Amino acid sequence: MLNCIPQKLNSYMQRVYINKISDFVDKDVTIKGWLYNIRSSGKLMFPEIRDGSGIIQGVVAKSTVPESVWEDFSKLTQESSIIVKGKVSKHPKKENVFELQINDLEIISLAEPYPITPKEHGVEFLMDRRHLWLRTPRQVAILRIRNEIIQSIRDYMYINGFILFDAPIFTPNACEGTTTLFATEYFDLGKAYLSQSGQLYAEAGALALGKVYTLGPTFRAENSMTRKHITEFWMMEPEMAYYDIDDNMDLIEDFLEYVVSRVLKNCAVELQTLGRDVSKLEKVKKPFPRITYDEAVEILRKKDIPLIRKTESGEEQIRPFPWGEDFGAPHEEAIVEDFEKPVMVHRWPAEAKSFYMKRDPKNPDIALGVDVLAPEGFGEIIGGSQREDSLAELEKRIKEHKLPFDDFQWYLDLRRFGSVPHSGFGLGIERMVTWICNLEHIREAIPFPRRPNRIKP
Repeated sequence: MLNCIPQKLNSYMQRVYINKISDFVDKDVTIKGWLYNIRSSGKLMFPEIRDGSGIIQGVVAKSTVPESVWEDFSKLTQESSIIVKGKVSKHPKKENVFELQINDLEIISLAEPYPITPKEHGVEFLMDRRHLWLRTPRQVAILRIRNEIIQSIRDYMYINGFILFDAPIFTPNACEGTTTLFATEYFDLGKAYLSQSGQLYAEAGALALGKVYTLGPTFRAENSMTRKHITEFWMMEPEMAYYDIDDNMDLIEDFLEYVVSRVLKNCAVELQTLGRDVSKLEKVKKPFPRITYDEAVEILRKKDIPLIRKTESGEEQIRPFPWGEDFGAPHEEAIVEDFEKPVMVHRWPAEAKSFYMKRDPKNPDIALGVDVLAPEGFGEIIGGSQREDSLAELEKRIKEHKLPFDDFQWYLDLRRFGSVPHSGFGLGIERMVTWICNLEHIREAIPFPRRPNRIKP
């Protein structure tokens, strides 16, 4: 029966991926991919071939290949799709680098003149061609690290007994008010909104399953053009029954240490491609610094970092940082600059936080919330809290925030029927990728970023 296997299938069975090429030294292999670049030196050609897993340099000697193969290589264009065959060899001068001594070529498709050449291009030019920009080594490295981050999240949650709990994308009400939501008509039922968080639904999941997490796309209709904001992003949100704020912070630091260590272990090549200083990531070990909001404000005042606001006339108003305000980027950077690990800022002014956060029993002006600020000035990557478990208090907060009371009856049921102390947090995947990869702008942290001024490609 084996003798009946077509020759083409036998050829396919020899295929290897470039990231596994070290296992095939001195063996004949087939690589299916695309031409990344090519240079010529007289009677030698050096094509660089990518296959999605990596890039390898090939060596084509005019004296050892058929004339047709030499001619076919001569007419290749950047990003032409090709199948090459040859013997794997170690690079004569570079350790742990391999080459392919090519003896055969099959052209699948000759590419038209490629718009992204190996030179500098403007951001808008590249964003308009994001579907092609993704093929470059830097973008491939970022997306591989993003994949490792998401896989490590899933593995951590699974190992630690969390159940994946899928929250809806269409919601009848907001998690934190409707001013930053995308609305749409939902058949005959009125308005629906694209979800800005799966948290409220995850709370229902935690009271059913104990420990759950959601992982999916979320949307914010903020007209914000900072380097840290995008309109469509991915959130991971765990929710845990019988967890208080301190249990929550213990989980956060254990979780972050695990994810960062996984990336360091499995994405060393990609981090090197990005030029990432891994020594800074290696310091992400628990315990993390924990400071109260009051202590954070004291740091800002000692460093003389003011609050700057524009008045109605457009003038800048500068004053010492007041208690009760949320932090902006300059404040977050000033707070973390003396630390080498993520900093947990906890116990916030209640007025600065969401309605569902539990108040501190010792001080009703304080919410049991926590923001995790990444080192190196990358700002907030996690926001979490202990949730309000009192029915009366939650009803009071909903009214204070002028939220549609009827829409939250199902959420209030969670307090009517078996309420317990519970906590959770939300991690922005793109914020995490931006920090770990040391990116200047969040737009590179997701395959196709959506911003107020961009919805294409």
